[in-house]
Amino acid sequence: MGDIHIDDFYKDAARVLLVLYQYFPRPYTVYVEDISGPDEPDEYGLHSDRHQACFSTMIWLADAGLLRYVDNINKKAIDQAVLTHKALTLLTTRSEIRFQPDEEAMPPSVADEHASHVHQLRFAVKSGASFTIRRIMQHLLAESRKY
Repeated sequence: MGDIHIDDFYKDAARVLLVLYQYFPRPYTVYVEDISGPDEPDEYGLHSDRHQACFSTMIWLADAGLLRYVDNINKKAIDQAVLTHKALTLLTTRSEIRFQPDEEAMPPSVADEHASHVHQLRFAVKSGASFTIRRIMQHLLAESRKY
C-alpha cells in the first residue's frame, strides 16, 4: 500500500503548477480549497490535516524554487503567486514520459505540444489516477534539478 500523503502531495503540487501555468505571467492568488477541496475549521479554528498539507505543499513548491509568492492569507492561500523561470522552463520542455499514444497521427505542431511536460501533467491530473500523477510529478521533480 502506498503512502497516501505522498500521493496527495503530488496531486496538490500538480494542480498548483497547472493553475499558475494557466495564469502565467500574471500573479495569481491560489486558495487551498481550490486545490484540495472544501475545509471546515474545527471549534478552535484549526484546519484539517488535509488542508494543512495542501498549504504546506504550496510553501514547499516555493522553497523548491518552482513558484514565488508575496504573502500567505491566513494559511488559506498564497497571494500573488507566479511560476519561476525554472518552473516555466520545466513545464514547457519536451517530456520523456508519454501517457497518450498515436503522436505520429497528429500534425507536428500538435504532437510537439502534446509532448510537453505541462500537457502530460494536464493529462495525468484529468485522469485522476494516482499512479499517473505520481509518475509525472516524480519525473518533473527529478528534471527540475537541471534548471
